[in-house]
Amino acid sequence: MGEGSALPVGVPVPWPSATPPTGWLKCNGAAFSSEMYPRLAMAYPTNKLPDLRGEFIRGWDDGRGIDAGRTLLSWQDGTSFSHYGGNFDIGSGHSIINYDQIVSNQPGFSRFSFAGPSRGNGVNYVTIRPRNIAFNYIVRAA
Repeated sequence: MGEGSALPVGVPVPWPSATPPTGWLKCNGAAFSSEMYPRLAMAYPTNKLPDLRGEFIRGWDDGRGIDAGRTLLSWQDGTSFSHYGGNFDIGSGHSIINYDQIVSNQPGFSRFSFAGPSRGNGVNYVTIRPRNIAFNYIVRAA
């Protein structure tokens, strides 16, 4: 994936190593020199790489109306769902015990209950995160 890569400069690529190959940079929010990387500056005119550490990439709405008002390269917080007691009936044996942990008796979802912190009037909140695998996002710099 070094010299002569078919990928355009600036395209984020999941990389399975902590160190990017020669000619590539980590998507870690770092500033870069437009003189050193003029083609990268065309993709990122602020001369700053996107910080994709711990983030998911989402397709831009581009007028579809699903995520209206978003601009390219904008960051979006997770959605908090409120739960007013009882259980979500989706099977058996799944419980969220804190904001960062889902305890499950795989393989399939069944019953799911929230037993975490409460905030005012007995309303519990939880942010949902899909299962995932961590990669190091990198971009071709030149």
